[in-house]
Order: sequence, then structure tokens, then C-alpha cells
Amino acid sequence: MPRQVDHAGRRRLIAEAVCRLADERGLEGVTLRDVAARAQVSMGAVQRCFRTKEEMLVFALGHIGEQVMERVQARLVRSPAQSAGTALGHAVTEISLLREEHRAEARVWLAFVAQAAVSEVLAGTLKANYATLHEAFTRLIAEAGEDADGAGSRGAEREARTLLALADGLTTHVLIGHLTPEEAYDVLHAHLAGLWERSAGSTPRAVAGPPPAGPGRDGTSARGRTRG
Repeated sequence: MPRQVDHAGRRRLIAEAVCRLADERGLEGVTLRDVAARAQVSMGAVQRCFRTKEEMLVFALGHIGEQVMERVQARLVRSPAQSAGTALGHAVTEISLLREEHRAEARVWLAFVAQAAVSEVLAGTLKANYATLHEAFTRLIAEAGEDADGAGSRGAEREARTLLALADGLTTHVLIGHLTPEEAYDVLHAHLAGLWERSAGSTPRAVAGPPPAGPGRDGTSARGRTRG
């Protein structure tokens, strides 16, 4: 009887191999042959899962986003009674990838962002991810309190865009060493505190504290990442 192949599991295995190679070499160093070797599957197995390299990269990018969102959801589930403001702080902390253990993930994420500048398919995937995050952030900001400037939903949407841009910027600044994770958390904390001060009837809420010290600045693996 032919052995059953777990195609979904194999696709995830290949996506993780893509991320490890991208962390080591950048996306330009990712080839189907090397991915097959790293995933310990045949070239034929890779080609049966993905028709093209671009299709493989799109799936790997989605895999990263799913992993980040799983961490966000797990964090929210651990504290189901938290306010909208606290939930927003947890979410933006996770997607900023500031912790030492997420450093490799941040490198891979930014490699995909750079490639998306010249790839319409990857850009489309990223835009869809950002749209989902923007919608979630807008809802949480609106729930936390009506904007002090009376802009209503437009104000919440603008604040959500600002917060997403800040999260991406902090990822980059920590990755290249311009900011330490602690300094980045301080910037994020100050921004969120200001956001709640601008929201009528809200009080400042603290974002999650700085990450614990890790063994080194290189992180661990590129096992994906949130954004999605």
C-alpha cells in the first residue's frame, strides 16, 4: 500500500528550510536545490509542492506571518480578561520582533520586505498582511476609547497606520544595532502611552516589558514569523 504523504506538513517543512537559508544567505541565495537539501527531501518533492520558486517564497512568507500571529493569539488567550489597550500592546510587541529569540526571524522578514520591492506577488502578500493588522489595530484603538480630536474611526485608522509603521521601523533599528531592544521597547511604551492620553476617557497603559537578555544578538532560528 503506497505511503501517505502529508503534503501540508511537507510544505511547512520546506517553508522552514527557506527561512533558514534566507537567514544565512538572503533570498538571493535560496535555490530549489538547496531548499530540498536543507529540508532533506528530493527536488521532485519540492516541485510537487510548489510549481515555481516564487510560489514557494510566497508560501514561506505566509508561514512566517502565521507563526507570529499564533504567538499573538497565544498571548491573548493567556490573559482573556485584558482590555483592548493591553491587547494592542501585546500584539504590537510581538509583531515588532524585538526579542533576542526573534532576531533571526526579523532578518528573514526584512529580507522578504526588500524582495517585495521588486516582486509584485510578494508585495501583494505583504499588503494583505498589513491590511489585516491595520484592521485589527484600528478596532482595538477604537475600543480603547474615542479619539480626543473627535476624528472617530478616521482617527483610529490613522493611529493604526502610525503604529504599524513604528513597529516596522523599530524592527529595522534593532536589527542593525541602532537601538537596543530595551531602547526600542521604551519608544514603543512612550508611543502607546501618548496614544491613550490622546484617547478620551483612557489612561496610559504599559506595553509589555523589555525582553529578557538572550545568549547573543544572532537569535536562534528563522522559524517564523508575524506577521500576517
